[in-house]
Amino acid sequence: MLDKQKVKLGIAPIAWTNDDLPDLGKENTFEQCISEMALSGFSGSEIGNKYPKDAAVLKKALDLRGLRICNCWFSTFLISKPFEDTEKAFEQQTDFLRALGADVIGVSEQSYSIQGKPQPVFEGKYVMNDREWNLLCTGLNKLGEIAHRKGMKLTFHHHMGTVVQNEDEIDRLMKETDPRLVFLLFDSGHLRYCGIDPESLMKKYITRIRHIHLKDIRQDILSHVRLDKLSFLDAVRRGVFTVPGDGCIDFEPLFDLIEKNGYKGWLVVEAEQDPAHANPLEYALKARSYIREKTGL
Repeated sequence: MLDKQKVKLGIAPIAWTNDDLPDLGKENTFEQCISEMALSGFSGSEIGNKYPKDAAVLKKALDLRGLRICNCWFSTFLISKPFEDTEKAFEQQTDFLRALGADVIGVSEQSYSIQGKPQPVFEGKYVMNDREWNLLCTGLNKLGEIAHRKGMKLTFHHHMGTVVQNEDEIDRLMKETDPRLVFLLFDSGHLRYCGIDPESLMKKYITRIRHIHLKDIRQDILSHVRLDKLSFLDAVRRGVFTVPGDGCIDFEPLFDLIEKNGYKGWLVVEAEQDPAHANPLEYALKARSYIREKTGL
């Protein structure tokens, strides 16, 4: 059983409205989204594109429902643009998050990303050279120092279609960044999608993990994705992702590792699906029930 004083449970708005595929859930409002999050029994949320940009307005809406912001996505372009471009936006986003009480920011390097392009996600992915690896890791250390000064932690989000997707790339990133400044955002779904064993990777980096996305995979659909050479977004439309307990990933070993290693932070259900086929409230309740059964949270 997980300690409620150490581990908090949140959910991402991407199940209600998809930021990468705006037609998925376009009918769902911000107010509906956060109301159903609270109704499902979650206490935290990440930030979606429909969320108010004014921190005071957003905080009031969340406070009314007993929710708080725990993280948000931040795109870096450290290997393709001047560092100062990313630095300025990072300063602004961390200030916004701190105003909302968050202490984590999830970073993904989006230079040359194909996650939003109509091409097979396992083919044509950009591979960095040594110069680019140095730019990325040096830049992340600098951003991590900024976050640290603000009382926050930078967590890096490995993601399908990006320059840090497979296990070798995750390993190199962890090796070449400062463990005091750069942490890992662990995403079970992206690991399994890429053919990585989530349990094995969590064991390897549990001391560097500061934020966790709980995402499940429908193996039959993933097999078709590989066979048909689908893009990442086409796979999302097909329903490759689902909530914990509804797919092929065994989460119990992950929960055991989280407990035994004293993890402190958020577990966030993040399962982008088409709301027309996977009602967000229904799946949020399904995830909440599964997590309660397995962890006691």
